[in-house]
Amino acid sequence: MTVARVIVDVPSKETDRTFDYLIPERLNGWVEIGSRVAVPFGPRKLQGIVTGLAEDAEVAYTKLKPIEDLLDAIPPLSPELVELGQWMSRRWLCPLTVALQAMLPAALKGRSEKYVYPAAGAEWSVEETAQSGGLLLALKKGKPLKLTSLLLQYPEHGDLLKRWMRQGKLEERQRVEDQLSVKTVQTVFPEQPSTLLQAIESIPTRANKQREVLRYLAENNAPIAVLKLTEAAATTSFTIRALAERGLVEIRSVTEDRDPYAHRDFPASTPMKLTPKQAVALLPIQTAIEEQKCETFLLHGVTGSGKTEIYLQGIQRCLELGREAIVLVPEIALTPQMVERFKSRFGARVAVLHSRLSNGERYDEWRKIREGRAQVAVGARSAIFAPFASIGLIVIDEEHETSYKQEESPKYHARDVAIERARLHNAVVVLGSATPALETYEAAVYTGQGTGLKNMQYISLPERVANRPLPGVSIVDMREELKLGNRAMFSRPLAEAIRDRLVKKEQIVLLLNRRGYATFVMCRSCGYTAACPHCEISLTYHRGSQNLRCHYCGYSEAEPKTCPSCESPHIRFFGTGTQKVEESLAETFPGIRVIRMDVDTTSEKGSHEKWLTEFRERRADVLLGTQMVAKGLDFPYVTLVGVLAADAALRLPDFRAAERTFQLLTQVAGRAGRHELPGEVIIQTYDNEHESITSVQGHDYKGFVERALMLRKQLGYPPYGRLISVTFSHESVPMLLSTGGRFASEMRERAVALGIRKDFDRGGNAALEVLGPVSSPIARLKDRYRFQCMVKYRGDVDASLLTSQVLQEMGDAVKRGGVQVSVDVDPQMML
Repeated sequence: MTVARVIVDVPSKETDRTFDYLIPERLNGWVEIGSRVAVPFGPRKLQGIVTGLAEDAEVAYTKLKPIEDLLDAIPPLSPELVELGQWMSRRWLCPLTVALQAMLPAALKGRSEKYVYPAAGAEWSVEETAQSGGLLLALKKGKPLKLTSLLLQYPEHGDLLKRWMRQGKLEERQRVEDQLSVKTVQTVFPEQPSTLLQAIESIPTRANKQREVLRYLAENNAPIAVLKLTEAAATTSFTIRALAERGLVEIRSVTEDRDPYAHRDFPASTPMKLTPKQAVALLPIQTAIEEQKCETFLLHGVTGSGKTEIYLQGIQRCLELGREAIVLVPEIALTPQMVERFKSRFGARVAVLHSRLSNGERYDEWRKIREGRAQVAVGARSAIFAPFASIGLIVIDEEHETSYKQEESPKYHARDVAIERARLHNAVVVLGSATPALETYEAAVYTGQGTGLKNMQYISLPERVANRPLPGVSIVDMREELKLGNRAMFSRPLAEAIRDRLVKKEQIVLLLNRRGYATFVMCRSCGYTAACPHCEISLTYHRGSQNLRCHYCGYSEAEPKTCPSCESPHIRFFGTGTQKVEESLAETFPGIRVIRMDVDTTSEKGSHEKWLTEFRERRADVLLGTQMVAKGLDFPYVTLVGVLAADAALRLPDFRAAERTFQLLTQVAGRAGRHELPGEVIIQTYDNEHESITSVQGHDYKGFVERALMLRKQLGYPPYGRLISVTFSHESVPMLLSTGGRFASEMRERAVALGIRKDFDRGGNAALEVLGPVSSPIARLKDRYRFQCMVKYRGDVDASLLTSQVLQEMGDAVKRGGVQVSVDVDPQMML
């Protein structure tokens, strides 16, 4: 017999290994690497994924349990994806099952369900039957029933169910079931029209509805869903079943895709004529695709330079060669406009995968890919796991975006996964951006030694299509505005520019990267500040719901009328959020039409599409929002971009704060003047001399990056060093200090034993330094204090292995103490 090596769906250190199960004869030839199986695991039945096969002679012991069930006829994971999951587990120090589960749609994340049914020979008294009130009747129908459903339907009989199970009158089975199944629709398949017309004469006149249905089917001559037929013929399903009994129609269950874009009509588009610089940029990409060479390119093009058309034509060549393509865009940039570009060019060959789809829609789009009905996947971060068999091209647009790094386990970066997956397929990776991440730029232009992003080719598109000028950028010092008596949130230059656009019937984009109405609430009498009781963070005021909310744990409380501390009526709202800007626009510019886009206004399905369609159709003058308005938007009448509080993120305790500010400002500035009308950008700031802001004024990416890289090199930060963040959380601060201190001490001792230096000052040799433990920037979240250790290293040092070994040795003590540990390799956020 053959043995399957199975990783079970229990994400813990103790179970982070494969377990051997026998493949029963009935499943021989069906169980493969990547198959999902249901297996017994202790007293439970769990979902597992097969990672390998072996003959039982190779197994050191013989008393193996058999696999109970195969959950899919076709394995949802290919051997290549299983190999990729194993690489991810090592790379980001996460359990293998967590890495593999990240590749599956939510519908396939199986769960164990308990079913109960009467035991053979079980008998119940008349009194028990009467007492059960219908419960026993339901059980005796012979079909096993879900225990959870029975408890919901008969909540008063929970004790009775327990007693019968203890007495052996009821038996229990466990099944591993998917959370969602394929959608099926009852469909009518009629006979030929001539047969139907002849049959009408044989149907009695009193069955007039049956005759009408037959006429309708003869005229339309196509299968039709039962529900649609009942509506079209103004009849009932009883009439249709009667026709089925006569043999005139057949009713079958038909699989139907839950298509999120079924209501949209995408007019076909054709490839555009490339500019000479676009053609030069595309050539090496197409050549690598044709030669099936594993190559990575950084396509560095200013906003409006035509990067998307290069992606499209690269994909076209890929499809012509019979291969497949994945396109990743940041979640917030996955606008209807972006989807339309790919659907218009490639039609039904495109599947779209992102979090705003329902689980059913996402599952069906995933099935289209697995079944070969789609050859292009467009989506956010997790679309990198699209189950293609022959990938030729992977595109990551706006590659600098932090949303490509997952903040929950597995804490993977889609860029790194793309490069590894391309290696497995001999595919091409194109990283596109107007403001590449410093690590990516350094790898493409210099050495790439610090990050592992080696052998990357650099392609530049320094000009916009048709030589359209980049927008002029003005910087307004809000300190000077205050000195001149302007206390409004709009500077005089920005207010004048808004009035000018309103007169000209042009459109405006305003960016403020803070949602809500006010960023904090404070009492002017005693200094009380409204804070979350569970997190060390101030509460944000939301005027629409008139409450204060924590944006980390979701806690909310009603708007205070007086100070909770001193009962003073002088409690005020400070800071500015998008809600407050919306209100101020209405007051300052009467009659202005504003669309606000932030997390609060885009939570409903389809809201992105609704707001952006309204703006495109010029039913609004201003698109106001957080960073979601900064990317992926292309509107011909947007001639003014205004940035409020440009320096809001500069003071965060993060060495990437300046880089992110520069990227965000450059991206939003690129929304202006993308077509015939010239653009203007006005940036309001209290730090008008900071290089991340002044560099935007001159569109000086290269100058900003060279200065930033020089500073990073001096400090040993990426790309000249690498980081591993280890965060410990617990209700007790002393416990955290003790645990964090032990981790840091043991890491340093191991480094010394291996002869690794700790100083980063001299040369480029291997070095490792452990910083901390110190309190995290957000010191308490969800009632748990947080302390951080930062492992900083460079050169030929396997810091991931060292970290894993130390944490494994500390495992029992950490577990006993109730300390939670989170490891982030190459973190993007320092909070």
